[in-house]
Amino acid sequence: MVKLPLTLLRHGPGDALTDLATARALLDSVKSGARGPLLRIYRPAPTAAFGARDRFLEGFPDAVAAARAHGFTPALRTLGGRIAAYHPGSLVIDHIEPTGEFLTQTQDRFVRFGEMYAQALRTIGIDARMGEIPGEYCPGEHSVNVGGRIKAIGTAQRVVSGAWLFSSSVIVEDPAPIRSVLTAVQDALRVGWDPRTGGAISERHPGVTAEAVEEAVLAAYAREYDLVEGALTSADAEAAAAYVPKHLL
Repeated sequence: MVKLPLTLLRHGPGDALTDLATARALLDSVKSGARGPLLRIYRPAPTAAFGARDRFLEGFPDAVAAARAHGFTPALRTLGGRIAAYHPGSLVIDHIEPTGEFLTQTQDRFVRFGEMYAQALRTIGIDARMGEIPGEYCPGEHSVNVGGRIKAIGTAQRVVSGAWLFSSSVIVEDPAPIRSVLTAVQDALRVGWDPRTGGAISERHPGVTAEAVEEAVLAAYAREYDLVEGALTSADAEAAAAYVPKHLL
């Protein structure tokens, strides 16, 4: 099997707004042909990423304030429907590829990557399953859960003419801040949910680390792609800076 090349970009926690803006900038670069297919994996800063629909709820200003009070930077995301939270005990995976098709295969990608990530977790002994669990935050039928109890991975995508971005947040360690900020934000938004579904993989599998999950994900990708180490550039940073205001709350 001929493996397609995929440039791998890895980095640690940075600025929450810049990290979100960088995804938009990289999508533009792949769309224009300046970059080829990309896989970006990073450890995020504490981020409360609100969906566009959250803005129209009565309690939105209080929810933004609650996120800040819990030490999470509130930001507006352009992917997904509702609030999601992640922090340095998490991984964010952005997969970006060019395409000549628009708004096709979107459901196939949800299934493909959901199953791929669940299988990657299972290789390191995690009871990972794809599917929505009752009462989860930012509900989605292609979420990945642990033991049918805790939402572990949320997925979303953005498709533009010429390229697509599939983004996933994996909550691995340190569950307390995630559950705490989501509880405060959901209460402010007056959105019902089951706080038991918000946490981290480590609650069900003590000792698991973000590093171990990252390596399992990369091993899964290496079976399908030829991973080539790359790095963000000053041009990427400059392009991302232009998008930061679009995520600011």
